[in-house]
Amino acid sequence: MVTSDDTSNAAAGARERLLDAAEALIYAGGIHATGVDAIVRQSGTARKSFYTHFESKDALVAAALERRDERWMQWFIDNTLRRGKHPRARLLAMFDVLREWFMSEDFHGCAFLNAAGEIASADDPIRVVAREHKERLLDFVRTQCDAHVASTVGDSRRAARLSRQWLILIDGAIGVALVSGDADAALDARAAAAHLLDPATTENSASASTRSPNRRAST
Repeated sequence: MVTSDDTSNAAAGARERLLDAAEALIYAGGIHATGVDAIVRQSGTARKSFYTHFESKDALVAAALERRDERWMQWFIDNTLRRGKHPRARLLAMFDVLREWFMSEDFHGCAFLNAAGEIASADDPIRVVAREHKERLLDFVRTQCDAHVASTVGDSRRAARLSRQWLILIDGAIGVALVSGDADAALDARAAAAHLLDPATTENSASASTRSPNRRAST
């Protein structure tokens, strides 16, 4: 005898399989290159299941990205916090975490940047999910920047600026690693990030290098 619970569980299972298939295929090949038939076929569900759970392919893509956002952010936060006891160490550890990701066989860049690049309208639900993902990532980076700045100069304006610069370095490293296939893009970004954490040291070094030729010339 089939119960209502059995039916509900089967429906939930079909929805999850559709989300799994959509995420995998779209991340590897792109939104426009992936059709509903391919998603349904890989999911092992009936086409009717697709229309039962999602009103369109875009709705399925947005839902798949929302789920990926939750999983990716949890992975990134957990691994970052595990690698460092202090804010500076955690900030730099972000690039070590990224490098491990870059070295994985299924790395195809940032799913959210990839998706946003295929969608023209800023109000499209897919673009909205991508934007919200970057806002969440920036929020996490900002908490670490706030803690770092509080332990050094205590300027909240610097923390806000630093967090925006940090996000650019993260996304830049992801883009370079995707195009070049070189996981060490994360290490290059890490080196640049380290200079951002110590602006006074960087400025002093620059000033010293500027003055040194004059000193040599006068001797």
